[in-house]
Amino acid sequence: MAPTVAPNSDLRFAERIAAIRRFNRFYTQRIGLLQEGVYKSQFSLTQARVLYEIIHRDKSTATEVAKDLGLDPGYLSRILRGFEVRGYIARQASERDGRQSLLSATPRGRDSFAPIEAQTNEDVAALLRDREEVAQTRLCEAMYTIESVLGPEPRVPFILRAPQPGDMGWIVSSHGVAYSREYGWNEQLEGLTAEIVAAFVRKHDPRREGCWIAERAGRNVGCVLLVADSNEVARLRLLLVEPEARGLGIGARLVDECIRLSRQGGYRKVTLWTHSILTAARVIYERAGFHLVSTFTHDDFGPELVGENWDLEL
Repeated sequence: MAPTVAPNSDLRFAERIAAIRRFNRFYTQRIGLLQEGVYKSQFSLTQARVLYEIIHRDKSTATEVAKDLGLDPGYLSRILRGFEVRGYIARQASERDGRQSLLSATPRGRDSFAPIEAQTNEDVAALLRDREEVAQTRLCEAMYTIESVLGPEPRVPFILRAPQPGDMGWIVSSHGVAYSREYGWNEQLEGLTAEIVAAFVRKHDPRREGCWIAERAGRNVGCVLLVADSNEVARLRLLLVEPEARGLGIGARLVDECIRLSRQGGYRKVTLWTHSILTAARVIYERAGFHLVSTFTHDDFGPELVGENWDLEL
């Protein structure tokens, strides 16, 4: 049942409606959504959004895409048929449900969308570039607040940002504390983390490597690094989400940022090293499209562990 609006609150409620409509007009004009096509491309706004979702997901079904984008299944089906005719997507029968097809973008589809992706990133960067970092953070927090209130499931807002002074030390200490407390690992893990962080700081290539800090209510609650293994292979390192912030989608967002930069940086593959005991992280990697390629045992951190190497082909 919809909430009832008391008579004496009618005026305030009307003012809120006007405020939201005013913001909507301002925002759509500011980011250029009133164009018939996206950056004078062949795609309509809806087509671009559908192709974006297929590119950035790991073999979703049409049902999932329609639900998440709020599209009529018949309308989406017509869009997908057009994409297939042009060679932008491919379908693969689902092993779990033969009635469903898994959608994936072809190289031609990715190439066709790449100019839109690049231009979008540049336009958003232009919006942020002349504003102080504090203002950028406020803007992102406000957007996450809107998303959490209007989304299907309320979520506690968090932001992802570039590292600030003190964050690298926090990455080292948080790894030491978390893995000691939760798994009984020794100080070797903290030492290895410090070496990884130090190497990243010394050799960081901002065009192809990155570090993201997840911040919630003014506190650091997560992190990840992407570093170059070679010209063609990127390595995801030091993914961590603090216990109080788990279940909010932070880990998946951090991994998505690594994959996004890897594609933007021209890598052919993303690789990572994890352990069988880290079940939550393994689920995130699998959902992002990574595949287990090898295992090994070691006791470098105290207990005997099963190490795992995972790869994602881009």
